[in-house]
Amino acid sequence: MRVLVLDGNENQAVAATRSLARSGHEVWVGAETRWSKAGWSRSCSAQFRYPHPESDPSAFVAAISAEAASEPGTLVLPMTERTTLPISAHRDRIARVRGRLVLPPHDVVERAFDKAETTRLARRLGIAVPRTVVVSSDVGAYDAASTLRYPVVIKPRSSHEYVGGAMRTTGAPMYARDSNELVDAWVDLSRRCGAALVQEFVDGAGVGYFALMREGELRAEFAHRRIRDVRPTGSGSSLRVSSAPPRGVREAALAILRAIKWHGVAMVEFRVMADGTPVFMEVNGRFWNSLALPIAAGVDFPALVAAMAVDGDVATAGAYRIGVRCRWLLGDMRHLVEVWRGAPRGYPQPYPSRARTVVDVVVPVPGTVHDNFMWRDPLPELGDWLHFGLRKLPRRLRDRPTEVWHAAGRPSHP
Repeated sequence: MRVLVLDGNENQAVAATRSLARSGHEVWVGAETRWSKAGWSRSCSAQFRYPHPESDPSAFVAAISAEAASEPGTLVLPMTERTTLPISAHRDRIARVRGRLVLPPHDVVERAFDKAETTRLARRLGIAVPRTVVVSSDVGAYDAASTLRYPVVIKPRSSHEYVGGAMRTTGAPMYARDSNELVDAWVDLSRRCGAALVQEFVDGAGVGYFALMREGELRAEFAHRRIRDVRPTGSGSSLRVSSAPPRGVREAALAILRAIKWHGVAMVEFRVMADGTPVFMEVNGRFWNSLALPIAAGVDFPALVAAMAVDGDVATAGAYRIGVRCRWLLGDMRHLVEVWRGAPRGYPQPYPSRARTVVDVVVPVPGTVHDNFMWRDPLPELGDWLHFGLRKLPRRLRDRPTEVWHAAGRPSHP
C-alpha cells in the first residue's frame, strides 16, 4: 500500500516513515517545505510539497487529494493537529479519490482537540481535573482573576483554530502568579487565540498514555517516563524511557477514549500528584513526537494503523519491553542551552543544575536509541539540525526581542 506521511519535518514523521517501509509499504513524505528530514530517510520513496495547511487549508487538502488520487487505496497519515484538522474536516475529498484515513467522525476529532470540552468530560467521568475557568474576553479574565488560587496556567482552548478561512497556531501556555499577571497574560494570549482555559497549577509529574483505539476499543497501548524535557519549564521530552502504564492513568485515559469512541491513535496527558492521583490535562488525537520509542520497545503504532486501514481491525497488541531509552539529540542540546540560561524569572519549581546537566547530556548511555539518528539511515538526523538552524532558529531569534516572560517562563509574542 502507498502511504502519504505528512508533516515531514516532525520526529514522528521520521519514525512512521521507517516503520511503514519496514512493513512493506511505499512511503511518500510530504511537507510545506521543499525538503524535510523524513523525506531524506532511505525509507522514503518520494517527497512532495504541499501548500501551508494553516494559511490555505483548502489548497492544502486539494493537494493531498491529488496525491492520493494517483493511486486508489492510498493511506493519508497526518502527524500534527495543523494537518489533521483540515484533512478531517474535508475527508469527503479524500474519500472521493478512494483514499484511506484512520480517524473518528469529524465532530469527535473537534471534541478531542477542544481542551474545555475534554476537561468537562473528564470531570463528568469522575476523573480529577484542575479547577478551570474558560476565558474569552477581558471581562472574563478579570472575573477569573478573583476566583482562582495562584499560580495558574493560561492555555489556548485549542492548539489550532480557524480565523477567516485560515488556520492559526495558538502557541504555548503561560503562567501567572497573581491576578495582575493573569490579566496581562490574557491580553497577550488573546492576540493569538479566541478563548483560553485558566487552570489552577497542578504540582506533579507529567505522564502520558498512548493508545490505538478501534471505535472506542483498545488495540494497543504504551507509556513512558520522562527523564528530560526540551524546556525544563515544560515541553516535549528529549529523553524518556518505556514504562508500564500507571494503573490510575490507564483507567482514566481509557475512560475518556471510550466515552468519545475514539478511532485511531491518541495520547492522553496527565499530571500525577505526589499521592498518585492522576489529574487530567488534555487529549492529543494524533501521533506524538516520541513515536520512535514505542516502536523500539515493540509497539509499532504506524504499522498497526496501516493494517487497520486495510483490514478494518487488528489483533490487540501484546506486552512491550520496559526500560528502553530513547533520545532526541537536538532536543537534548536545546535542553542544555535552556538549563545554561538559568531559570526564567518567577519560575516556581526547582531548576536543573548546570554542571549535572552537562554530565547527563554529554555522557552517552549504552543501548539508547534515537528519535532521528540511525547509522544505516543518518540523513534524517542531519535534516533535523538543518531544519532547526536554517528555518526555525532564525525565526525565533527575529522574534526574541519582543518576548515577554510571565511567571513560569513561557514566552509570548505580541
